Amino acid sequence: MTATDSASRPATPPGGVVLHPAKGKVIAITSGKGGVGKTFLSANLAAALTRRGLRVLVLDADLGLANLDVVLNLYPKLTLHDVFTGKCTLEEAIVAAPGGFSVLLAGSGMVEYSRLTPEVREDFLRLIGEVVPRYDVVLLDTGAGISDVVLFALSLASEVLLVATPEPTSLTDAYATIKVLATQQQRQLIRLVVNQAARPGDGRAITQQLQTVLNRFVGAGPGGGVRLVHMGDIPVDPAVKEAVMRRQLLLVHTPGCPAALAVGQIAGRLVDTVLRAHAAS
Repeated sequence: MTATDSASRPATPPGGVVLHPAKGKVIAITSGKGGVGKTFLSANLAAALTRRGLRVLVLDADLGLANLDVVLNLYPKLTLHDVFTGKCTLEEAIVAAPGGFSVLLAGSGMVEYSRLTPEVREDFLRLIGEVVPRYDVVLLDTGAGISDVVLFALSLASEVLLVATPEPTSLTDAYATIKVLATQQQRQLIRLVVNQAARPGDGRAITQQLQTVLNRFVGAGPGGGVRLVHMGDIPVDPAVKEAVMRRQLLLVHTPGCPAALAVGQIAGRLVDTVLRAHAAS
């Protein structure tokens, strides 16, 4: 191996996970626990970013248990599986979503994607390389938890947006996810959104509590530790359940409701603190 070859390869952190982030362009939306509103946020955040004039693609990276199509009321004839197997081109599989953004949907119940094989790894790397230049931002709607497939999807992102609720089980799993990302991927910054917040200020307090626990039990580490950034709260709002049951985007169904306004604020913070900063660098 030459010195040039070595320098061009992504660095491997102590945990052994190779990071392949596309700077400033790929944001992974994940959660430690299922059922906390991760896919709901991915879809509505994409709509909010699109309204700000950005070209947005949502890639359903929850391989095998995909449900982005359900949230968007789409019935895709072609999926990510068809792209990986060569049955269709990338352009044929990308479809327009109701909010004006693009989506690349994954098939549901695909057992072959339940574990990370070398083939899945290479397919994903090639896919990200193809879609990133075409959009202003790519949102990865990952699976929940810390399986090897989820962790690899997260390794493709320059930013991680973690969704949690105030429930103790969600916070416990969120802490576990943050710990793994800090130790295995040497993540130094993770952005947190608290969904189903009962009171204003709940999310900021939860972020501070998690940060305190991380400082105590995870420690600084060789990279300086992990810092949590509170990106906003999405309040408990009956309009959310109604939109989900109708399989409509909240920003389309009830754009003026408190939860929709909160998603819009989170989109604004992402533009101001992530996308503009990376575009200027």
